Amino acid sequence: MTTTTPDAALAPPAGSGTTPHVDPHHARRWLILGVLGLAQLMVVLDATIVNIALPAAQKSLGFSNNDRTWVVTGYALAFGSLLLLGGRLSDLLGRKRLFLIALGGFAVASAIGGAANGFTMLVAARALQGIFGAFLAPSALALLTTTFVDPKERNKAFGIFGAIAGAGGALGLLLGGILTSYLSWRWCLYVNLIFAAVAIAGGALLLTNSRPDNRAKLDLRGAVTISVGLFAIVFGLSRAEIAGWGSASTITLLVVGVLLVVAFAALQLRTEHPLLPVRVLLDRMRGGSYLSVFISAMGMFTVFLFLTYYLEATRGYSAVRTGVAFLPMIAALAISAQVANIVLMPRVGPKVLVPIGMILGAIGLGVMAQITLTSHYYSTVLPAILIMGLGMGMIFAPAMQGAISNVAPHDAGVASAMVNTMQQVGGSIGTALINTIATSAATAFAAAHFGEGLPQQLLLAKASLHSYTISFWFSAGIFVVGAIIAATVLPRGTLSAPAEGAPVLAH
Repeated sequence: MTTTTPDAALAPPAGSGTTPHVDPHHARRWLILGVLGLAQLMVVLDATIVNIALPAAQKSLGFSNNDRTWVVTGYALAFGSLLLLGGRLSDLLGRKRLFLIALGGFAVASAIGGAANGFTMLVAARALQGIFGAFLAPSALALLTTTFVDPKERNKAFGIFGAIAGAGGALGLLLGGILTSYLSWRWCLYVNLIFAAVAIAGGALLLTNSRPDNRAKLDLRGAVTISVGLFAIVFGLSRAEIAGWGSASTITLLVVGVLLVVAFAALQLRTEHPLLPVRVLLDRMRGGSYLSVFISAMGMFTVFLFLTYYLEATRGYSAVRTGVAFLPMIAALAISAQVANIVLMPRVGPKVLVPIGMILGAIGLGVMAQITLTSHYYSTVLPAILIMGLGMGMIFAPAMQGAISNVAPHDAGVASAMVNTMQQVGGSIGTALINTIATSAATAFAAAHFGEGLPQQLLLAKASLHSYTISFWFSAGIFVVGAIIAATVLPRGTLSAPAEGAPVLAH
């Protein structure tokens, strides 16, 4: 299923004495990186930007505390369950085509959400955002994979892209706070129209599209099975926060989800044109990278969730100030990602970098667990998030590049989708699991200290603080386990250079 761009097809044979035609994507690769980075930023931002806007949206539209969870999980459910389908569609339909369609659909969904006149309309718009986000994210990463083929330039490009993926959540908190405070919560959705318009214009001008020579059939059975299975798992984890882990609905959803994922794996072994070819997963570099992204997302989302609660509820920070407080983490992550990909990756490879990043993540969370009711930002929080940022940069950028290393051109989309799937599902599992642990810890602490004569407000504050520290320690443990798994599974050595001819693969 190897394909060439129209320009490459016209290239004269070697030795003809004629200068070969330069692949148009290669000539415009850095501009293309800007377009793809903007699209990735838009998708990642929407996982957190609405969190800051929720209180204002709830007051404006008048929905309950239980309902507000669906504004966040509606996006995650659609996004996480459809990513593999989106990845395969980008391979089959052409990445430029799906990229532009997804951008346009995401913009329309954002406009509907911004104009929502009630809870139902808002949640429907968020789910629609998730659907188009699931088509957009893998096509963007696949385009990046096939655009940058020079090893040094690819390292730099993936460093930038990895920094965007890792820091986008924190940027979402900052931007959400600014827009909500100075404009309206609706602008947390309307802002996507600006991002999408620029990305659509850039994509239409800079990208080319070509059809595969032998287009494989879409594995509909596999698509339905894995989509419903992932939906059931993420939905079950979301239900666990409300109904509890032991409830019949939670257990049923999780069991059904796991059974469907197992059924999907069996189907892929017997299907002529599988949605997720087993060859994509069996490579140790790719498999280890997927696990690393999954585990780090489980631990990292805890920082955004509980540190935000601590800064706003315990320390009294405003939404804008909370967003600003995360900026050093973004800077550390961006610097670390560039150094890891450009300087260190060619020398030591992911097997060394990813475990070190995991250990730094564990250390950062251990420092964060030392917070008290009166801790100063500069003495505890700042050192913790700087260490976390350095660690995340050493994980995300190398792991994202390792996840698509040596993949066949016609599998680039689905391999890219797996990165986003692991990040989204890992974040959902981590958030649900650790939030349940934190809630149980707060309840147990309050019950144990109820008779000590503490004022109710102080007791609740101490119970909340206890839940935060427990969650940080638990997440630190996740990173330690991740370091062991990454060091064991990832193979030794550096990533090999892309195969000759990669610059002219279909986009």
